[in-house]
Amino acid sequence: MERKIKETMKKVTIIMAGIMAGAVIPLILAGCGAQSSSTTTAETTASQGQSTPLNEYVLKEVHQVNGRQGVCVEGDYYWVSGSTTLTKYDRNWNIVKENDDPFKGYELEVNHIGDIDVYNNELYLGVEYFKDGNSKNIQVAVYDGDTLELKRVFPFRADTGQLECSGIAVDPDSKTVYMCSWVDDESSNYLYMYNLDNGDYKGKLKMDPGPKWIQGVAYNDGHLYVTCDDGDADKDEADHMYRIDLDESKETGTVVLEKTFDDVTRQGEIEGLSFDTANKQFLLLYNRGARIVAGMPTGFYDGYTEEIHEVFVYDIKQVD
Repeated sequence: MERKIKETMKKVTIIMAGIMAGAVIPLILAGCGAQSSSTTTAETTASQGQSTPLNEYVLKEVHQVNGRQGVCVEGDYYWVSGSTTLTKYDRNWNIVKENDDPFKGYELEVNHIGDIDVYNNELYLGVEYFKDGNSKNIQVAVYDGDTLELKRVFPFRADTGQLECSGIAVDPDSKTVYMCSWVDDESSNYLYMYNLDNGDYKGKLKMDPGPKWIQGVAYNDGHLYVTCDDGDADKDEADHMYRIDLDESKETGTVVLEKTFDDVTRQGEIEGLSFDTANKQFLLLYNRGARIVAGMPTGFYDGYTEEIHEVFVYDIKQVD
């Protein structure tokens, strides 16, 4: 989802062109930040003594991609979403297929894609119509992993309290599709659950403490993870990933700080995430270069003429 300043509730869909895909970027450890509030979620969880990560994430490589929203992986392919695009890559990050007009076939008007996931070669997208800080027509949309064309949508329950969709995750173990919300109010304290098999609404999962400015969600080995744009780019503050430890009921989860992303090329805006279980790797999409003030684009940081989208690939090592 789009970058934003904590003092505003507006966001703007920013689509930057001219990005070349498939290039490996040298691993440069630096920073330029995202946004913050007076007390971040990271500070809250750490103060509760709940900041023990399950894994260590060792940065292996970085790839520049087309798309600023989300990333997912299955088998021999990666998929990346932009606000209005879908792109499929092979294992060498060469483009296999692109869809620059993914909104064909909808009964309700939509204009925005968030973070994505994949299961059995089907892409799961949280789509919506977004304008002037407001969202409507939220849907779970399923696309063909090869053609990148729409196959079906899940009926959305408008009475759930969900106001926006920044990301989506598939949990094949419990046959659940999770949707997260970017907005900073009570509704973003929940993950919204749908049945993977028939699309029926299953309820919502309460996160405690509630993360701020959620950009993506993913499932891995019994745990849910969310990325949050809760650092201030102007202050060179890093964004974070949090783990959600579910209780026995699967209706509530404790939010735990899993990783601080102080190893990205330059601080900017965190986005979607994915776990490559076959290769024991973690993937993160991160944007840098664009300057955003009060939710509005106001040019670029020094040295940039466009926004750059990168996928950071980490090897996962279990913490002893």
